[in-house]
Amino acid sequence: MGREPTNRRSFIKSTTAASAFTGFIPSRVQAKSSAAKLNIAAIGIGGRGAPVIKRSAGENIVALCDVDFDRGAETFKQYPKAKRFKDFRVMFDKMENQIDAVIVATPDHTHAVATMEAIKRGKHVYTEKPLTHTIWEARQLTEAARKYGVATQMGNQGHSSEGARQTVEWIRAGVIGEVREVHCWSDRPLRGTRFEQKMYWPQGVSTRPVEKPPIPSTLDWDLWLGPAPHREYHPNYVPFNWRGWWDFGTGALGDMGCHIIDHPYWALKLGYPESVEASSSHINDETAPLASIITYQFPAREGMPPVRMHWYDGGLKPPRPAELDPEDEWLVDGVLYVGDKGKIMHRSHGGKPTLIPLSRMENFKRPAETIPRIKGGHEQNWIDACKGGSPACANFDYSGPLTEVVLLGNLALRTEGPLLWDGPNMRVTNNESANQFIQREYRKGWAW
Repeated sequence: MGREPTNRRSFIKSTTAASAFTGFIPSRVQAKSSAAKLNIAAIGIGGRGAPVIKRSAGENIVALCDVDFDRGAETFKQYPKAKRFKDFRVMFDKMENQIDAVIVATPDHTHAVATMEAIKRGKHVYTEKPLTHTIWEARQLTEAARKYGVATQMGNQGHSSEGARQTVEWIRAGVIGEVREVHCWSDRPLRGTRFEQKMYWPQGVSTRPVEKPPIPSTLDWDLWLGPAPHREYHPNYVPFNWRGWWDFGTGALGDMGCHIIDHPYWALKLGYPESVEASSSHINDETAPLASIITYQFPAREGMPPVRMHWYDGGLKPPRPAELDPEDEWLVDGVLYVGDKGKIMHRSHGGKPTLIPLSRMENFKRPAETIPRIKGGHEQNWIDACKGGSPACANFDYSGPLTEVVLLGNLALRTEGPLLWDGPNMRVTNNESANQFIQREYRKGWAW
């Protein structure tokens, strides 16, 4: 049933105003020399998996798995020697000794079960963002990766960018002084320009489709559902629009937060928040809302002051800074850091930071580089780690806790009022009903 959030009035007002692992290494994790090629398998090859596989194709692509062979046809064609599977569990059983590393690029609800299967078999793993569908899953994968000693990476590619490193260096060098306020925003689930926007995927849908069209002959619908509760097939879910449905996706926040929130989470060493609160358009139990504003409160840490971080989606943005001239661009998605000595604006997905007003950039002396640069891209960074190099930059020790923070916002979206958060114990301490969303029950046959 749909319900209105208690703070809908404030939301409408805002809308108007805003318009390194420590575990043991099992013997099954076979070390590879830097010259030897990895044998890589991929799970989910028709969407995000395709470009990740392409950027890893300097290694041996030995197995490809997708529940829809039609969706994966182009990728199958590019790697004709790779063995083909629909069920990743069958793939592991038949090829366990022939696989060194695994790429997981399925819909969100299957990330954790596929990734955990790889980890427990001693395989290095690269998993697309968000790392998991629930907070509990993120914690489980983080701990398992440490235990089994595998090399890991989450697919938030902007974390490997030059711009991300510059932003962290500028913030930590005190270029804008102490930062107590951060604004993060995305246009998703919309896309387009400020003159024309369309739905990228549906959200705010309160009822399931009632039609029962035939399942495409190439799609194994039961395997696609995986650990999610059973429901009838409908093209409103696959191959792309699952993102807004709570049973399968994590909404605009989950989809984009691991890109955009990544930068302040890293730069400000945010850790666990003390509280989170959301206001949004109409709430229902089926899909994420059309638009939302979520506010996280982080405590003081490592000599830095408390931080209030705001997230906006659905076309909402923070108020345009007065320091920007009317003709200056105001980003479609990005981050605004508010310091006591100035502001920094950073485009998401690997954009570079900019001081505002923009005139401050004219004679700006950039701080010295203090963070190692990534050579060869995000996927190569993981491949190097698989071959005995340094841990990948977005390994699960980093990206697991980041994912927990991002997904905590969805708990706030699905319940009423502010939530007080006990991060180490993964518990909301003032609203027991919110805790039901920390972990989900898997369908029979999918629990680990």
